[in-house]
Amino acid sequence: MNDTFSQDIAELFDRIQKAEHLVAMTGAGVSTLSGIRDFRGKNGLYNDMDAEKIFDINYFERDPSLYYTKAGSFIYNLDEKEASVVHTVLGDLEKRGLLKAVITQNIDLLHQKGGSKRVIEVHGSPGTHYCLRCAGVRMGFEEAAAIVRSGAMPLCPKCGRVLKPAITFFGESLPAQALREASEESQRADLMLVLGTSLTVYPAASLPEYTLRSGGDIVIVNNMPTPLDSHALMRFDELEPVFEALRSLLSASNNE
Repeated sequence: MNDTFSQDIAELFDRIQKAEHLVAMTGAGVSTLSGIRDFRGKNGLYNDMDAEKIFDINYFERDPSLYYTKAGSFIYNLDEKEASVVHTVLGDLEKRGLLKAVITQNIDLLHQKGGSKRVIEVHGSPGTHYCLRCAGVRMGFEEAAAIVRSGAMPLCPKCGRVLKPAITFFGESLPAQALREASEESQRADLMLVLGTSLTVYPAASLPEYTLRSGGDIVIVNNMPTPLDSHALMRFDELEPVFEALRSLLSASNNE
């Protein structure tokens, strides 16, 4: 770790500690550290899966087996994935009262595994499965995952229809409550950590702009350029060394 990097991390940690309303926004780059492939990267799912059909609401309504057959290999083995250093450090920051919320574009439940309680999932979540026809029918992730891993699909106990995960598919609107909460948190933030996202998928990509327009600062950590790089207070390329260093500083401050 060179001196410049150490100084930058020390400054970042100081700003995190002094922030009045710290918020994090995360994208697929955070989850790749846990061995989960992203969608559009060079090794992304789009390269060998017809993801636009798999996650299309019209295809799902016609043939839900396409989703459960193709997505089963990565959505329903998420319980085998471990939270990365980014997930756990964000969880620790929240536990210490420093981080107010995590806004995530990810659908892998790893922020919760990393200890975060206030997670706003703007692209939905497989944590709940529901019936498109019958109101009130809900099934949790563990039960649905066990069914999918057995080679079957979760069914509605009322009408027998195949249940849909509460992931936002192509052709569906983002969850209104989650988007509203994310917008409110972004506007309140005096510091937002933008982590593992290239800020290209809207409307989620506009959330850091809310922070900037409200007079807050953003810190970007991403291995590719983003449209807001020139507006960032600080900019880092790699998540893992940044959060390993933050974990060390957190640990040291706990021992003081």
